[in-house]
Amino acid sequence: MSDQALLDVSELTSGYGKETVLQGVDLRIGPGELVAVIGRNGVGKSTLMRTLTGLMKARSGSIRLGGVDVTGSNANDRARAGIGYIPQGREVFPELTIRENLLVGEVAGKGRGTPDYDRVYRFFPILKERARQRAGTLSGGQQQQLAIARAMIADPRLMLLDEPSEGIQPSIIKDIARNVRTLNAETGVAVLLVEQNLDLIVSLADRGYVMEKGRITATLGPDEIRDRDQVRRHLTI
Repeated sequence: MSDQALLDVSELTSGYGKETVLQGVDLRIGPGELVAVIGRNGVGKSTLMRTLTGLMKARSGSIRLGGVDVTGSNANDRARAGIGYIPQGREVFPELTIRENLLVGEVAGKGRGTPDYDRVYRFFPILKERARQRAGTLSGGQQQQLAIARAMIADPRLMLLDEPSEGIQPSIIKDIARNVRTLNAETGVAVLLVEQNLDLIVSLADRGYVMEKGRITATLGPDEIRDRDQVRRHLTI
């Protein structure tokens, strides 16, 4: 990992109401890294993602993006600073067309360069073929492709993928892994993946963090994150 972290999270706490979910999370991601956060359901992984995007406020600790403290920034400002978010459940705008969903993604990248629709359609040609189709009529896998494309169009420095395999058939999961790896190789975008799917974790991540009860309890290097038995153990403990 680069000495200069793209994302540097220190002693981060966050939660809902009186409940504190994140209990002092520390993690770092270098430019261009592919990193997974793994653990059982309910340990705080999605809360971490929502706090990093600014959809939830941090109670304490710090979030630095490219050396700049964004802890107090809202979600819109973090998106403009280069964080792309693909939420759990995809959350496309069902009544809007594919093209209109992508136009929404453009707003997040305003001022960051010209949107590259050719690249998006090269990765996901079906989105071009069905540009006028309402997003709510797409299959789950197609909606996931749209959610990733919507983040891509803003040309982010960091993409946050929250459970991208949820409700997706295995063949589409393989496509997602291949496309994200290719995007990373072509553009240098860093990726933070929260996932339960063993195949996607070992095929996509270069290293990982293990989360338990709102804390990072272990780090996994390249050999460990590709060891199916070791990853499986952390997903079931």
